[in-house]
Amino acid sequence: MTEIFGVPAQVLYGQLLLGLVNGSFYALLSLGLSVIFGLLNIVNFAHGTMYMVGAFLAYVLLSPLGLNYWWALALVPVLAAGIGIFIERTVLKRIYGLDNIYGLLVTFALTMIIEGVVRVYFGVSGLRYPVPQALTGMLDLGFMRLPIYRVWVIVAALGLCLLTWAIIERTRLGATLRAGTENPKLVQAFGVNVPMLVTLVFGWGVGLAAFAGVLAAPLMQLTPQIGHSIIITVFGVVVIGGMGSILGSILTGLALGLLEGVAKVYYPEASSTVIFVVMILVLLVRPHGLFGKQ
Repeated sequence: MTEIFGVPAQVLYGQLLLGLVNGSFYALLSLGLSVIFGLLNIVNFAHGTMYMVGAFLAYVLLSPLGLNYWWALALVPVLAAGIGIFIERTVLKRIYGLDNIYGLLVTFALTMIIEGVVRVYFGVSGLRYPVPQALTGMLDLGFMRLPIYRVWVIVAALGLCLLTWAIIERTRLGATLRAGTENPKLVQAFGVNVPMLVTLVFGWGVGLAAFAGVLAAPLMQLTPQIGHSIIITVFGVVVIGGMGSILGSILTGLALGLLEGVAKVYYPEASSTVIFVVMILVLLVRPHGLFGKQ
């Protein structure tokens, strides 16, 4: 068996695959955070909770309503975006212009409320969401067997990340969004409904988190706490990439997922902290992140 630096190649490739899957989730979630912070200047601590809500909404559509995975993938982001729009219109619009700490505290409170509601209705024991029949099975690559569903997760997550980046950075709508956040009064003078754009941006960011939740549902046990374990890591990814940097979130999320996978092979004890070690080193050299602006 071929070895790479003393580790069997199959073991390393398997962990790199797992790291790429995790990195896809990091990229998708940190992208949603960066969209909301970069365009609205709100630190959305409830982002991990909306990831959890997306997974549980998929479960609700499957079990009581009998809708399959593909319906969940299409409907859940829309439903979650509706929840996000309601939150933005009723709560967050009242703290625009205030210090970022107010947004952090308000979204933290929303996290506690939403998790409490989910805990009341679903309990704390893990629920299972099956892998869709069309995506079961393995791909035999010769040196390893690759689950088809994990390939789908990578493709779907990265596809949505690139679509979001293209819309914000390469379209007239994206230019209007950026201009509306930098100088809302001037843009509104040209007849653009800036408050509506702000609301839609927040809904889109929440929808990205919910989409990630649907993708993750077949890979884990669903509990109200699943957002906790990933949101802290995602905040680290956003800080390293640069707060508000769309491309930075995508590239950093993927790179750190792969780094985490390598760490699990060569130094498992450090795999859960390697991202934060990198964050400290980056902040010492570039306090605004690798891709962020001063």
